[in-house]
Amino acid sequence: MNRKIFALTVTVVLLLAMTAGAGDPVPAQPGEKDKCPVCGMFVHKYPDWVGRISFSDGSHFFFDGAKDLFKYYFNLEKYNPGKTASDIAAMWVTEYYQVAPIRVEEAFFVVGSDVHGPMGNELIPFDSESAAREFKSDHNGADVLTFDRITPSVIDGLE
Repeated sequence: MNRKIFALTVTVVLLLAMTAGAGDPVPAQPGEKDKCPVCGMFVHKYPDWVGRISFSDGSHFFFDGAKDLFKYYFNLEKYNPGKTASDIAAMWVTEYYQVAPIRVEEAFFVVGSDVHGPMGNELIPFDSESAAREFKSDHNGADVLTFDRITPSVIDGLE
């Protein structure tokens, strides 16, 4: 009897684990026809820099870097009329060293470094503050910022 309860418990835990992130899956990579809605570049050409915003209705948009993702986010009414920040299900950027998607809210961004992205000056995302600070030191970065400290004026300063 204990084995049946154990097996049932393991099954339930596995099912919960599989569905826990179902509304927020790791984003797919862009296809050849996906264009950045901010600058119009074909995003698939820059896989090391890809950003993505997913909306709760299932729609999503790819970006050629964190800078354009934030431009879009800060001006949804221009780029996606009818959508608001509350419609966003998830936002992802590509971590610089691991070249893997990470949640924007969990990233540490270096601004003002000597490393440029597809559109020039860029926010460089990292999955840890220590990695961001080391990169900042090695690449003449100006600051390390978290999502809540990135403002439209920060983005404007990258232009």
